[in-house]
Amino acid sequence: MRKSFLSTLLAASLLASGTSVYAAPPVQVEKAEHGQSQKAFDQQIVKQTDAENMYRTIQQLSQAPRVAGSQEELKAVRYIEQQFKSFGYQTKVQPFQFEGYTAPSDVVVKAGDAAITAEAFTYSPNGEITADLVYVGLGTEADVKGKDLTGKIALIQRGEISFADKVRNAAKQGAKAVIIYNNADGKLNGTLGGADKSFVAAIGITKQDGEALAAKLKNDEAVSASVKVAGAKVETLTSHNVIATKKPNANKKNTDDIIIIGAHHDSVQDAPGANDDASGVAVTLELARIMAKMKTDTELRFVTFGAEENGLIGSEKYAASLSEDEIKRTIGMFQMDMVGSKDAGDLIMYTIDGEKNRVTDLGAAASSRLSGVLPYGQEGRSDHESFHALGIPAALFIHAPVEPWYHTKDDTLDKISKEKLDNVADIVGSAVYQAARPGELNIERVDYPKKEVELEN
Repeated sequence: MRKSFLSTLLAASLLASGTSVYAAPPVQVEKAEHGQSQKAFDQQIVKQTDAENMYRTIQQLSQAPRVAGSQEELKAVRYIEQQFKSFGYQTKVQPFQFEGYTAPSDVVVKAGDAAITAEAFTYSPNGEITADLVYVGLGTEADVKGKDLTGKIALIQRGEISFADKVRNAAKQGAKAVIIYNNADGKLNGTLGGADKSFVAAIGITKQDGEALAAKLKNDEAVSASVKVAGAKVETLTSHNVIATKKPNANKKNTDDIIIIGAHHDSVQDAPGANDDASGVAVTLELARIMAKMKTDTELRFVTFGAEENGLIGSEKYAASLSEDEIKRTIGMFQMDMVGSKDAGDLIMYTIDGEKNRVTDLGAAASSRLSGVLPYGQEGRSDHESFHALGIPAALFIHAPVEPWYHTKDDTLDKISKEKLDNVADIVGSAVYQAARPGELNIERVDYPKKEVELEN
């Protein structure tokens, strides 16, 4: 899962009910054609999900970091491709190029002679400067307007606009480097979203250190600072998406609908990525295995995306490859990102606009039958965003808040919960099967809450 540009706190907690924002089909408790309890159909998924299968997939994928464009990522792509083929799927590997970033080997920040713990933002260029520090609030256009930052280092608080826009705004006023401090406890790292010639060296520091510097500047104390970023590199790399397609096999009852089930297979540098997102890939593969021989009236596409951590590049490339007809026919996109950690919070469904849609309705209905109704909230940061942009109902399934070792070397196999993997596979699998099995799609009315969740610990 990619880092956000902004601090994320969802809208205030409330119970939301009623119809969804899309034009829903007639609602019944079960599909009239079958006359059986929907739970009986769920059991066709639940009885087949195997946590050991998923655990072994995570074990295979998390032996080393799978940074987009690396040989380790390519090994993961080939493994996933082979798994899909072994289930009998039509499988395609979609290559694409992107501007990859190698993190700097040396990052130094000092205020006077005192060293400050800091991390460079992804896509920060190299730079080295000692200069006066200038506080410019949130770094918005209004905050920097009229300020002479020529040859200076800008100190900016996190919030309101993206990290990239903060850096651009300060650089336009002449700043030679930017220090952004957190608006919550903990270290600050993130991405500028891509290479940009207008960027200057950009560093993240803690809230505590940033507020201490800001207080001095607000009291008209002069602060000289030093920033050094060295060894960073941007280069053109190749990543891949893996697409497995199951055509409908209900004969004359087939629909023209498409459902996409996805996860990303890349990880960040130095992180084995057991939970982020080998867990999502493992559930995707397990559902593909289970559904390979099942009767479905809907086309199913199981996709694992590359370069998600670089700014959702793989899913954007795949979404851009869809025809207008395919977009119109796609009734839902289920994204699974970070769905297996023992130490993360509860499962939640995120949409980009914070509104219910067909995917969250199906997820809530399935969870109500299996283990308790899931809440929903508003969040981007994963590949569902690329499909929402096309008008496709899409939702991210994730546990929140995330575990403490998110995006670290400690995101390893021993932190994985088989019970959580099983639960996610059961819920998402049952939701997808409800929409894809032969017969008219009718979704139970389920009240499910909109929940305020801080995604990061």
